[in-house]
Amino acid sequence: MTNTLLVTGASGHLGQRVLELLLAAGEKDIIATTRSPEKLAAFAAQGVTVRTADFDDVASLTTAFAGANRLLLISTDALDRPGHRLEQHVNAVNAAEAAGVKHVLYTSIIRAEPDSPIFVTSDHYGTEQALIASGLGYTFLRNNLYADLLIQTVSRAIASGQLFAAADEGKTGYVTREDCARAAAAALSADFEGRRILDVTGPTAVSQADLAAIAQTLSGKPVAYVAIPLAALIDGMVGAGLPRPVAEVYASFDAGIAAGILDVAPGAVESLTGTPPMSVVDFLTANREAILNPV
Repeated sequence: MTNTLLVTGASGHLGQRVLELLLAAGEKDIIATTRSPEKLAAFAAQGVTVRTADFDDVASLTTAFAGANRLLLISTDALDRPGHRLEQHVNAVNAAEAAGVKHVLYTSIIRAEPDSPIFVTSDHYGTEQALIASGLGYTFLRNNLYADLLIQTVSRAIASGQLFAAADEGKTGYVTREDCARAAAAALSADFEGRRILDVTGPTAVSQADLAAIAQTLSGKPVAYVAIPLAALIDGMVGAGLPRPVAEVYASFDAGIAAGILDVAPGAVESLTGTPPMSVVDFLTANREAILNPV
């Protein structure tokens, strides 16, 4: 039987790349849901069924999900108030059941546990629990932090000669967005029907000191890692203009790194796709021009 594959949040960077990979692999029955269908006109022209979806409306989602067998639930960006994103995800889980979807793949986070110091983890944990309580098959794609975010971090470190972080000596299995997309597309189009948890990471975990060393090699200039207290990191971001609640969310990732939460690698990218994930050093080297000459 041919599966009909559905991608939510399909107008975002990850969603669009998953669509591209599915089409390149020859998948024909694809549904894409989005708040902005006009952004997916090029995919509609290639045969993708594009539907509008409102994650705050279960009935809307049930209609949008109709006819799909396997659904990739890309976590939403509803961070305007505590609990909103989880509400949307639970709506999606309920709608998937009502629409007759058989398997949901969810973009979660490494070690989605209730006691994680990383603020956003509670939403991911709650979504995983909703799927566990449902009658659906599922695949939790527990993504590590995007290596893509390091381009600006390393660029700033080279400019100042110092890489400031509150991550102590902790390590992170940074993974590129491209590898997350490849893993998601492969898992979505697979035949697995049960329930499983997969870590999506780079090949090795690296520390902030490792990143400083990579920055130094790329630039030929001295770059030192400077470990600072979490409170100092938050104060620094607030001083740079970020609202304190936002700064606390960002800083919680450093707290998670320091606690070893994100020290997970290698994950399932190679087993899912047949090719290994890109390393941090290779990714940053490939983006050397953007790092050394930021726009």
